[in-house]
Amino acid sequence: MEETGLRAPLPRTAAEAGLVACEVCLLLSPRGRARCPRCGSRLHPRKPDSIPRTWALLIAALILYLPANLLPMTTVVTLGRAQSDTILSGVIYFIQTGSWPIAVVIFIASILVPLLKIAVLACLLVSVQRGSSFRPVDRTRLYRVTELVGRWSMLDIFVVTVLVAVVNLGAIASIQAGPAAPFFAAVVVITMFAAMSFDPRLIWDRCSGEKHDE
Repeated sequence: MEETGLRAPLPRTAAEAGLVACEVCLLLSPRGRARCPRCGSRLHPRKPDSIPRTWALLIAALILYLPANLLPMTTVVTLGRAQSDTILSGVIYFIQTGSWPIAVVIFIASILVPLLKIAVLACLLVSVQRGSSFRPVDRTRLYRVTELVGRWSMLDIFVVTVLVAVVNLGAIASIQAGPAAPFFAAVVVITMFAAMSFDPRLIWDRCSGEKHDE
């Protein structure tokens, strides 16, 4: 006999099917299990406390961003004369000396990227909390780009480290790391943790009206 009844619609998401994905090995397991049967990691439908943790990290990064840009990043000692430069004054120096490519790279990697990363993550958090359904695909792509390029902000710290190690001619010339260096490194690391703590699946949960324990 032919079936006359309508088939039940297939679940569109793993959550509708009663499954939860492991954040480490991506194995789908029945919802309710405490740990992943393959790698042993704890299973959560969504990252626990994703929104408040991300906000806390972003606020900390924003606070540290001020001394990272206002305090000197390097101190150059030449023939007994010391000159301290912030990140921005270093960019201006390279522009004045005609080294435009270096100035552009430092400005983008050390000033623009950390600030944009904080702003983008803050906008994503606000959109999730407001339950916005505006262009979820683009917001997800924006998050992926933000997470990818954030680590390149460490470029300025790498340059300072190399210069301190290479330029050490005693009383003739030397370069020392300024007080802004640890603040700047902290900003980069904290924003990386903020991007990791944000769960982009919340963008789609709010669009579809689903609710999960965060």
